[in-house]
Amino acid sequence: MELLHGRSPGARSGRGHLTISLRTVGQLFNSFDPSPFYEKDLDVHAEQFLVSWVQELPADTPLKLTLQLREWPRGADPRAWIEEAVHHYFEERARLTRAERGQLLRQGRTSLAIGMAFLATCLLLAELLAGLRPAMFGDVLRESLTIGGWVAMWRPLQIYLYDWWPLRRQEEVYRRMSRMPVELRVPVRSIGGERARPRAAHAGAAIAS
Repeated sequence: MELLHGRSPGARSGRGHLTISLRTVGQLFNSFDPSPFYEKDLDVHAEQFLVSWVQELPADTPLKLTLQLREWPRGADPRAWIEEAVHHYFEERARLTRAERGQLLRQGRTSLAIGMAFLATCLLLAELLAGLRPAMFGDVLRESLTIGGWVAMWRPLQIYLYDWWPLRRQEEVYRRMSRMPVELRVPVRSIGGERARPRAAHAGAAIAS
């Protein structure tokens, strides 16, 4: 898989239009996945390449993906299902990311409840030890309990301040990619020895007879 020369996210086709050159459409998908093509997982490197491309673009940039094949595909014409396959994959990725975010927030609520209970217990014990003698020993215990109580709040604070929003942003990226138009360009079969010329058709359109 390679990016066509002169056709990048910032090229003449528009910043949100990416063209990828493939030998066959199978290069886009995971060859070890036994599912039908429209349910297959994308190739790991292909997914990383596409996701990194979208992440570099502003959130309001319209997206379009063009796949340029160098060989006529064997079997059924893939133009009928390629867009559905790409959309299905990224819809599933968005769903899984949303589920992961929900699980993380549930963990955050549980961690917050435990942390607050532990912090309250530590602060209460610190107050009860206020008159402990000798004074230095009491001060050390009070400070240790106070610090320990606040350390217990570290995990829920990390979740609610830092961990959830990258997942939310990743989900939005997958949602955008699950709606982007996908165009497949395939070479016309040579007839009578004539040189094959590229032909473009929007994925999901009726197959020309």
